[in-house]
Amino acid sequence: MPDKPLTVLTYAASASLAAVALVYFFNPNQFIEGDSFTSSANGRKKGIVGLVNPANDCFINSVLQSLVGLGDLRLFLIREVYRRELGDATIYTSVPEKDAQGKDVNSAKLVSLQCGEVTQGLNSILDQLNERPSSKKSISAQSFIGVLEHAFGLRISRAQQDAQELLQIVAERLSEEYHAAKQARQRHKERLRREAGENVRSLPQSDESKPEAQTLDPSAVASQLLTPIAAADEIMVEAEEGFPLEGQTEAQVECQHCHFVPKPTPTNFVMLNLMVPQKGTTTLNECFDAHFKTEYIDDYKCDRCRLDHAIETLEEEMMFAKSNEQKGIIQSKIKRVRTALDVDPEKPPDRVQLPGIQYAPKRKVARHVQIIKFPKILVIHLSRSMFDPGTSSQKNWAKLSFPEKLPIGGILNRRTYKLLGMVTHRGTHNSGHYETFRRQHLHPSTSSPHVKHSSRSPSASATPNLAQQPSPRTSEKFAPNSNSRGESSTPIERSSFSANESPAASTNSSSPPSTRPSSSTPAVGTESQPLQGTERASRTHALGQPTSILSPPIDPKPSPPAFARYSASLDLTRFRRKRKSSDRWWRISDEKIKECSTVDVLDMQKDVYMLFYEMEKDEMTTS
Repeated sequence: MPDKPLTVLTYAASASLAAVALVYFFNPNQFIEGDSFTSSANGRKKGIVGLVNPANDCFINSVLQSLVGLGDLRLFLIREVYRRELGDATIYTSVPEKDAQGKDVNSAKLVSLQCGEVTQGLNSILDQLNERPSSKKSISAQSFIGVLEHAFGLRISRAQQDAQELLQIVAERLSEEYHAAKQARQRHKERLRREAGENVRSLPQSDESKPEAQTLDPSAVASQLLTPIAAADEIMVEAEEGFPLEGQTEAQVECQHCHFVPKPTPTNFVMLNLMVPQKGTTTLNECFDAHFKTEYIDDYKCDRCRLDHAIETLEEEMMFAKSNEQKGIIQSKIKRVRTALDVDPEKPPDRVQLPGIQYAPKRKVARHVQIIKFPKILVIHLSRSMFDPGTSSQKNWAKLSFPEKLPIGGILNRRTYKLLGMVTHRGTHNSGHYETFRRQHLHPSTSSPHVKHSSRSPSASATPNLAQQPSPRTSEKFAPNSNSRGESSTPIERSSFSANESPAASTNSSSPPSTRPSSSTPAVGTESQPLQGTERASRTHALGQPTSILSPPIDPKPSPPAFARYSASLDLTRFRRKRKSSDRWWRISDEKIKECSTVDVLDMQKDVYMLFYEMEKDEMTTS
């Protein structure tokens, strides 16, 4: 008998270990994803949607999960999709015969760009990922993969791919579709103006002898005949902010011999590619300094130095000229070259044959790159590839520290970005696994973030304004108006009025409420006389005196209209706490989802591969 308790404990421990082993065997992610769905205040669990990985699709899943957390990109996609749905379908299906350079146009490709095939596909998959399920849920990215394969006419391999290359292709495609649709709308508006002008010219001319005859301006009439959709779209195009991932850089080159600076050409970018230094520990600022530092290039052909060399060559030819006619021709060439030097050294002079480019002097130039247009969403790719001609490519395992708030630019054009997402890579250069970290943000689901609720006056047929006649069942402390009988009234109640009240009601709010029906007040005069006694009784009850037997019982809860007016008249914004930035993140590995903090994200220094920063909202208006 003394061994029986020990035997029972042994059996219980063995059963517990067996149960744990079974759970771990059939659902190993239960211990990894213990924090994937946290309980909310109402008892329901909340989480995010994962993506299945049937065949090495982690590079696709990581890119899609990182794009879900970019609010400005979500608003851009919603706006572009609805713009194409609400507009005329012929706007995006019509194709010009020649492009801006006079070349033939690929009709099928241009129609696909104008209709936004990838834009609609990406918006659809992000809508599914933006859902907040109450239980664990995973979907497949196969629909978006099919959209990409149909748009590019290629087959996406299931072998190990680079997430940065996929994001580069998708972002450039979105930018091309945006600009193609913008040009299609511009051509449509020009066609409407042209057709309206032709219709005006085809009208019968009025008799010039009549004094009321007026000359019609075809352009003015054409602008008036534009359809409301085209006019509204024109306003939207002027106010739109463009593709949020697109920025511009320009490279300036300065000759160290003549200090000539050619005109820089802006270059659009959707992603900044920064090289990670080959050392043990580095920072993101060092990568930016290495990318935007001034570099010196030898053996550069300067345009101004080439013209100077041409003048020297022509002067030597004039010294050996035998006739005055030859000297005059050479002098005219020298004059044209000097004129080109003063006007534009990059444009060769007319009717002057310059010496060959191989004979032009080689100079040393200084080149530096700067950002002239900051994108709303800054995507940074940290290249960790090390190429060695003798061996295969290897991965740079340097630890790179990056900040949560990233300032970029000089003193006069400083912009501050906030970290919203990150993609990490674990493994070697040729194989590994991608994971996504994204901040827990709730973004608006509409494409009109700047719409404000307008306070319009009610119409004449609206319900009577209850501010002039308080309800007998309303406590006096919630009454919007007060008289001189000793009732307490705050300055906020006397100076503020509801946004739904008419101006006339706000003007009369300072005077005592009249018990007689006004001519401008709706038909409630039949009840105004009985309300005097009940109103007086309720006020007497509020002062602590006995009420009349004929008065109805006082309801301690105010009526909704009066309470709503009272709460609307108070400015409660100064009592609200400022919301701190969210410190909670999602760590997503295909179907495995767990929670983490900002500290955990900033500690991923060895595996960080791509960073997603968003410009601060207060700086977007100044950019």
